[in-house]
Amino acid sequence: QVQLVESGGGAVQAGGSLRLSCAASGNTVSISTYCMGWFRQAPGKEREAIAWFDPDGRVNYAESVKGRFTISRDNGKGALYLQMNSLKPSDSSMYYCAADHGYDCDSGFVRPDIFAGYWGQGIQVTVSS
Repeated sequence: QVQLVESGGGAVQAGGSLRLSCAASGNTVSISTYCMGWFRQAPGKEREAIAWFDPDGRVNYAESVKGRFTISRDNGKGALYLQMNSLKPSDSSMYYCAADHGYDCDSGFVRPDIFAGYWGQGIQVTVSS
């Protein structure tokens, strides 16, 4: 079992920046082999994966955040980060840290409807115009 806890959310004006952090605990001995990433879900909308590491450690971004958000991880600390710049009101959402393992551990990021890994409790990001 892996527990994930997000921090760093809040309210910011459009054009501003926030940095989300995710701390993993529990069975994290092999956390470096996990796919880890970030989802978000706004009210009335489906949950979408916005940034994640695939099984080969390559970074993937949703088009909606590409060039503005940067994902990074520190396996030694069991931590995942999301630097969000040039924020827009459309980025307002609940943000979730997620992790999964296995040879196809990124499949749930590509198709969030089949994600079967671990979730954090979520953290709110609100961007005002």
